[in-house]
Amino acid sequence: MMSLQKQQSNNSRGGLQKMRQLFAFIAFALIGGTAMAQQNEIQSITAAQQGSNVIVKVAMKSPVAKAPLGFAITNPARIALDFSDTGNGTGKGLQDIGLGDVRSVNVVQAGDRSRLVFNLQRSLNYATVVEGNDVIVTIDGSGGPAKALNAVGVPVASAAPAAGASQALRDIDFRRGSNGEGRVVIGLPSDQTVVDVRQEGKKIEVDFMKTTLPDVLRRRLDVADFGTPVNIITTQQRGDNVHMTIEPKGIWEHSVYQSDSQLVVEVKQIKEEPNKLGMGTRDYRGEKLSLNFQNVDVRAVLQVIADFTGLNIITSDTVSGNLTLRLKDVPWDQALDIVMQAKGLDMRKNGTVIWIAPRDELLTKEKLELEQRSQIADLEPLRTETFQLNYQKAESFKKIFGIDDTGGGSRSILTKRGSAVVDPRTNQLFITDIPSKLEEIRSLVKKTDIATRQVMIEARIVEASDTFSRNLGAKLSFGVTGQGNYQLGGNQATPSGGNTTGLALPVLGGNSVNLPAASINSNTPGSVALTLFNSAMTRFIGLELSALEADGKGKVISSPRVITADQLKALIEQGTELPYQEATSSGATSISFRKANLKLEVTPQITPDGNVILDVDVNKDSVGAETRAGFAIDTKHIKTQVLIDNGGTVVIGGIYTQTDRSNISKVPFFGDIPLFGNLFKTTGKVNEKTELLIFLTPRVLNDEVAIR
Repeated sequence: MMSLQKQQSNNSRGGLQKMRQLFAFIAFALIGGTAMAQQNEIQSITAAQQGSNVIVKVAMKSPVAKAPLGFAITNPARIALDFSDTGNGTGKGLQDIGLGDVRSVNVVQAGDRSRLVFNLQRSLNYATVVEGNDVIVTIDGSGGPAKALNAVGVPVASAAPAAGASQALRDIDFRRGSNGEGRVVIGLPSDQTVVDVRQEGKKIEVDFMKTTLPDVLRRRLDVADFGTPVNIITTQQRGDNVHMTIEPKGIWEHSVYQSDSQLVVEVKQIKEEPNKLGMGTRDYRGEKLSLNFQNVDVRAVLQVIADFTGLNIITSDTVSGNLTLRLKDVPWDQALDIVMQAKGLDMRKNGTVIWIAPRDELLTKEKLELEQRSQIADLEPLRTETFQLNYQKAESFKKIFGIDDTGGGSRSILTKRGSAVVDPRTNQLFITDIPSKLEEIRSLVKKTDIATRQVMIEARIVEASDTFSRNLGAKLSFGVTGQGNYQLGGNQATPSGGNTTGLALPVLGGNSVNLPAASINSNTPGSVALTLFNSAMTRFIGLELSALEADGKGKVISSPRVITADQLKALIEQGTELPYQEATSSGATSISFRKANLKLEVTPQITPDGNVILDVDVNKDSVGAETRAGFAIDTKHIKTQVLIDNGGTVVIGGIYTQTDRSNISKVPFFGDIPLFGNLFKTTGKVNEKTELLIFLTPRVLNDEVAIR
């Protein structure tokens, strides 16, 4: 007993759609074949490579009044040029180019218009210029803005934006297509703006290089009410670039195309195909059916599933046996999976055809195919190809290809019959292998032999100091004289009669209380002296006050800068070498030298988003105090890793030192008496502040700046 229930079939609609496509194709062919004679005609297409650029010359039958209109598509990477009132006189619809990232060009004629479609390996910019009967198309392989070149590769003056002109996005708009697709329309500053569109996870990331975003466009758009797969569009300034994030929902696909200075990102919903095979996964999406079999041949069950789905199923002759099953409202792909598991079967899908056979038979067949391919590789003729390296040294590819000095190659890169030779003199690689392997190596060399980006690192080392010192001191003398008149002189007072009889009188500078202010930086303090006598000149008191104050501020700025390649260490230093004595193994002494330098050692790494990671090692040494073994070296050292925006400045470290010191020398007991005790002591105060700051500014250089 067998019953089959089917919800709905799309075969009739699918057939109608195919008929429509067929009629459209026939109509297009008829229009192209019966079109009237055009005013102009494409006679030939030639291409040449100059550096990273591919220059395509389109020869016309008659002079061209203006450059053709064109647009670029990111996914897939293509450039299209439309020639009005022009026919295809080349006699070919496809022409191989095979230079740089340009694979081929299609020539399509529709009515009185012809279109050239350049098939690229990645999205590139282009520029066109007209020279008489020729249209010169320059496709820039560096990824930057394209400059119009003539047939011999000389730049042609064009209406480029003036220096300092604003490169800001003109507009950001959202529209809903006729089939429910969401279209994000961006007005670019010019048709030469570099745009990077990529899918990351469930989002679409768009970067507009070297552009700015006006404040009126710096917003977050919620477009969920439009009924398209697009939910949110966020646009913001990120360094020198503008970054846009498009967040769709559901299952979708996107395409990108550019017409002049307008970029369109289209997001379209993918309709789930009910007859799409699950490919062995447990996510069954097939249309549901019900099966009730009692001891029925398995080939008959597979035939029922094929009739239900409309798929092309081929069953191997070795598939046999009967089965009994009852399934109700089960997706057809799950039912097929159950049948194959029950009978030990497996399947392989090739396009729209499904091959079903026992699992062991399929594995054996695949094993034989692999062995056959291996035998073909062993018998396939070898070819030798020369690879000219432009930016990397040929010897550096020894590690990449596993090439040793004997010419052998690593089995992970070359086949067992392949070999490679490195010629350092001409900077070339000579690879001998089968053609398919040579194609893989060509792709590998293309990805690795690229110009290394350069970074200029500027460091500003600021060392500031603020010092203050103050010393106070006093000398105190007192005594009693004998009879007679005495006068001050030398270190004692003597009678006016010239005799030295009587008691000597100590004067200022004696040893009564001698605590003067100390000198600062070899500067002698100033002093004020006062002597008091009684009326009889028999007793006296002498006082001398000394003081010195010093205040100083200073700033030392060092600005080393260095340019280096990405991920390559650079070192720059300046200073002096100091001699010192060193004992040798024989017991004698020898003179050695130590460096007291300003040193900047840095290793930059440019991140994919344009920022710079720096491994920094900075030394700021200076000559210190002199010792018996030589001069001491005062060292300030910082070693760190930091992430900095391109062109931004960051302070990576600072050393702040503060010294606050007070010194007091006094006579016991008397120096502690309030107020009066200041005459019996000397005081000194020192306040020093020093600070070291290091500023770093990395700048990623483009090719033109690096050359200058």
